Amino acid sequence: MNDSPGWASPGSAPSDGKEKAIPRPSDPQDGSGPTGQWSPEQPPPGQWSPPSNPGSGPGTRPPASGWGGGPQRGWAGPPPAAKPGVIPLRPLSLGEILDGSVSALRAHWRTALGFSLAVSVVTQIAVILMQRYLLPEPTSIDPNATGAEALRQTADSARSTLISLAPASVLSMIATLFTASVVTVIISRSVLGRPTTLADSWAEARPRVLPLLGLTVLVAVIMAAIMTVGIGPGLLLGSEAGAALAFLGFAAACVVMLWLNVSFALAAPALMLERQSIVAALRRSAKLVRGAWWRTFGILALTYLLTFLLTFLVSIPFTAIAVVADGTEVNDLFGGTAPSVGWPFLIVTGIGEVIVSTLIYPFVAGVMALLYMDQRIRREALDLDLARAAGLPGYGDNTPRS
Repeated sequence: MNDSPGWASPGSAPSDGKEKAIPRPSDPQDGSGPTGQWSPEQPPPGQWSPPSNPGSGPGTRPPASGWGGGPQRGWAGPPPAAKPGVIPLRPLSLGEILDGSVSALRAHWRTALGFSLAVSVVTQIAVILMQRYLLPEPTSIDPNATGAEALRQTADSARSTLISLAPASVLSMIATLFTASVVTVIISRSVLGRPTTLADSWAEARPRVLPLLGLTVLVAVIMAAIMTVGIGPGLLLGSEAGAALAFLGFAAACVVMLWLNVSFALAAPALMLERQSIVAALRRSAKLVRGAWWRTFGILALTYLLTFLLTFLVSIPFTAIAVVADGTEVNDLFGGTAPSVGWPFLIVTGIGEVIVSTLIYPFVAGVMALLYMDQRIRREALDLDLARAAGLPGYGDNTPRS
């Protein structure tokens, strides 16, 4: 590993499902260390031995000491993991992943939150202008309509909603990409305990923005294709049997999409930190998640639940203030008629969206980056290479490896 957060190193190979448990300094046994493919700038890998103790031979573990200074009996445990930055260099728990993301943002709040705020403001201004001048008015639904007329109005309303949401979704996706690219670099430096500036982070992330955009578009196309294959045959039949088939296809497509989304969750950090291509990043993510799908799913589910709660808590007061400032009737917002909102409503709700986006974008990106590092620590002993990159004593290139 070099000093940059590229981390194109150790170990693309071990994630093919054939790797074995790799002993670390805290493991009770001594033995061989991580093997695998190393980057060209690294010396050929050998067997790793724990840092030597002064006065002992290479690879000899120092004796544990008890309360009185003598050998500890019965209560010996592994020494605490090194922590040069925001996380300890060992396999992480759920709380450490979430706390590490928050700690990195708190330590580099000017860089991370400042960039996220700027991106969120620009994005929200564009969304407000589109809502005001470009997008069509929402379609009203007659609550008394029945039969074919009710179905037609429902279809028109759904189409109008999709048209209204599409531009905002695209802008939000682009904003997320820019923020995730910079925050991933910030997290990679925070793990090593190194400072960073916005200029440095952006210079590191800029070459990967377009590949990251391509990755996001490719995943979206894959998900759309899966959904089309799932519901398409049922829609073509157009009968009651077709409706049932479409429902079953929809349920099956949702299961496949969920599985793929979790399997590809680490593709963006792999693309950013390992300089992988788009397809290679997808494969890399699938290999890292293999065998840990449910754990990855649980961490992602909790992360998105927390972001949903934050969005909900912030949106309620800003929506209430917007309704009062704009003079909009509450019944119009939740009724069948299309509400006509003015500038006060759009501006106040836009401020709430900016606050939410400024906090959520970097937090989610930080969790993804740390989850990626955690999986590499568990499968490839990345913690040893992080310790070397951080310059911790006993982990340098001159440390005996065998």
